[in-house]
Amino acid sequence: MNTQTNTQTLQKRPLMRVLDSQPVTDGDGVRIRRSIAQGGLQSFDPFLLLDEIASDDAADYIGGFPEHPHRGFETVTYMLEGSMLHRDHLGNEGLLVSGGVQWMTAGRGVVHSEMPQQESGRLHGFQIWVNLPAAEKMNPPSYREYRPEQIPLAQLGGGSSARVIAGTLAVGNDAVVGPVKDVSTQPDYFDINLAPGAPLRLPIAGDKRLLLYVYQGGIAVASGGDKRPLSQQQLGVAGAGEVVEIEALENSRLLLLAAKPIGEPVVNWGPFVMNTREEIEQAISDYRSGRLV
Repeated sequence: MNTQTNTQTLQKRPLMRVLDSQPVTDGDGVRIRRSIAQGGLQSFDPFLLLDEIASDDAADYIGGFPEHPHRGFETVTYMLEGSMLHRDHLGNEGLLVSGGVQWMTAGRGVVHSEMPQQESGRLHGFQIWVNLPAAEKMNPPSYREYRPEQIPLAQLGGGSSARVIAGTLAVGNDAVVGPVKDVSTQPDYFDINLAPGAPLRLPIAGDKRLLLYVYQGGIAVASGGDKRPLSQQQLGVAGAGEVVEIEALENSRLLLLAAKPIGEPVVNWGPFVMNTREEIEQAISDYRSGRLV
């Protein structure tokens, strides 16, 4: 095992909850799997939503996500296969291709669209919503796009690897740093590819929320003296500790998401996430009157 040194004495982060993703539709009839529901968001703080799109049938995704607003959080889109075109009211336009990432801070308001750029073939990707603290919710919006070649690949040994989108992944005496920086919740976002039977021990700061989402195969997570399974299209919520220990039960791929909780009230209504009901009502009013952006 060569992915990290000096982790043997750290407390393991057990798997506290396992949630099955649920089939839902969004946008113009796009079929997705949703892992974080609207209720109980404090349990996932600062993560608000995790969606997976995965289909070979264009009828499941061709409608895309026509123009719609956001306020108060960040949207993160990661494409594995296929392409998606982003346009927003600021004039930003970006074509997300396989392996690319878009990190958009809605702040006080964005109106944008996300439309598939294919009429056949496989579309596979993820969207995550990350909350913003109250002090940043009304900041000016911003948009960042990262091409596949900008996202480093960390070789973990034994045929395993990880794409590092955000945060730092320690590999032996080296560190692989993702391109996404200057985010107040200090996120880690790794796309991990594990060979069968390959163990992985990764230190994750104890003050960060830790989520694991398996999108291929299955893994086991060390939880105390036991190992708890996490299967395809399941989300695992980890407990307290400083290191996560994972073993692949077969060829497996998963997202590792970690970030510092904000610890503030969360009030959401559709595309708006604020701290109070009054702020939500103001966002709705601003959108209807054209003052959102």
